Amino acid sequence: MENGSQRIIMETRDLSKVFRSGAIEVHALRDVNLVVREGDFLAVMGPSGCGKSTLLHLLGGLMQPTKGEIRIEGINISKLSDRERTEVRRQKVGFIFQRFNLLPTLTALGNIELAKKIHGNGYLNAYGIDEIIAMLGIRDRLSFRPAELSGGEQQRVAIARALINQPSIILADEPTGNLDSRNSQQVLRLMRDLNEKLGQTVVIITHDPEAASLAKRIVHMRDGQIFERTPLAFEPEFDGLF
Repeated sequence: MENGSQRIIMETRDLSKVFRSGAIEVHALRDVNLVVREGDFLAVMGPSGCGKSTLLHLLGGLMQPTKGEIRIEGINISKLSDRERTEVRRQKVGFIFQRFNLLPTLTALGNIELAKKIHGNGYLNAYGIDEIIAMLGIRDRLSFRPAELSGGEQQRVAIARALINQPSIILADEPTGNLDSRNSQQVLRLMRDLNEKLGQTVVIITHDPEAASLAKRIVHMRDGQIFERTPLAFEPEFDGLF
């Protein structure tokens, strides 16, 4: 499924997630249809509890949907076993979280190298991890442990770690939620640079309008549904999907 020269990296169809506790059902997502194309920088906005994080966890294969499909480069991960889904995730998805999730006993470089070991072949493409480290401005911080780094520096290390397997898509869950305004702006600009200069496809979950403003495209969520999108003037039609 193509639209001009833009390959579809990820798409959902009628994606729903229901959490059950006894007789109580909570509909976290309701029939979400979404398309992300190669080189896209998409922001998903909405208030707390609207289903943003549930959507990201489903997109990354961290949980199974109750109904519907999630396809990553054509692979329907909602039909895979846990082991198969983990393998697709290792090969095609990079995660950036609000809390950084760095191992405290390893240096910044150690955290990045561990991710390389986990992902097998590591970073193999036209631009190497050295260029990423230079772009992120952490070359002189690689020997430091997380506790010795500022929040912004820790998030930059987490971004480098997420990029180590040359993922098809980066999924970022409130990546500036634990940062002050200055570091937030720096991290967001770095993510935009990765998208614009290296063509990295990015989906960012946020409630912050400033963070969303750097994206190429914005969709809004409420009560588990996508109810509005903010396109660029030149954005092509998306076959009836957001």
